[in-house]
Amino acid sequence: MRLTAPGRAGHRLVLVAVLVVGGGGACASAPPDGASPATTASAHTALPAAPTTAAAPQPTAAPTSAPADTPAVVPDVTIHQDMRSGFAHGPKPRQFQKYIVLHDTEGTGNPQSVISGWDNAGQFIAAHFVIGKDGSVWQTVDMDVIAHHSGFGDTGHNAAYGVPEDGRDDRRGTQPIGSWASDYGMNSYSVGIELIHVGGAGDYPKAQLEALDQVIAYIDAYYGFASPIIDHKMWRTGNSDTSKEFAGYLASYRDHRSYR
Repeated sequence: MRLTAPGRAGHRLVLVAVLVVGGGGACASAPPDGASPATTASAHTALPAAPTTAAAPQPTAAPTSAPADTPAVVPDVTIHQDMRSGFAHGPKPRQFQKYIVLHDTEGTGNPQSVISGWDNAGQFIAAHFVIGKDGSVWQTVDMDVIAHHSGFGDTGHNAAYGVPEDGRDDRRGTQPIGSWASDYGMNSYSVGIELIHVGGAGDYPKAQLEALDQVIAYIDAYYGFASPIIDHKMWRTGNSDTSKEFAGYLASYRDHRSYR
């Protein structure tokens, strides 16, 4: 199902939806390149008729009080949707959005194989978006829904980042990792983006970084404000992602929301 909606000032947002019935979520090593993603419905499930056209939800215009770097238009970006119910862990309305968290998959493959790998592992862990090395963008969870992408953070980080645990997160599938990292608030206040990358395997392709620029701009426009950008290891000390080779890009994203 292909959903196309006009953007502002001649821009377009294109959503390509893939229906998947059931399934849990997981953070696991992605299947090797070429593995078949689970992108079809069960043989025992009747598929709904696809409409000829449908309006995709449009980001709200940035308020005048928003930071100057918040885009006023929807960027040109194609987002493939492979939405999995097992990756959803509770509501995250607009007023709870605070951060964008960047991750590396620490595995190879493509977005479809990564998403299927998470699902097959059955740990209910996933990010909202996955960006392939070719710049393709896949979404697995609505942005207004909690996804388990950040996990436990350093004890004290809930207070430091202003992300109290308020009961919206169902905490399904979570396993404590130690008293040093007991805070679990970040998921309830953030959008997670995974970049397909293995630390030490070289630079990030230009197409992937440009797609990340577009996704960040889209998130900013959707909420109407620019959320601070962090990476996973800022939330939990000792995490490997993002990689050392992303350090310069991370500094750029945190300063002016682009890799350039």
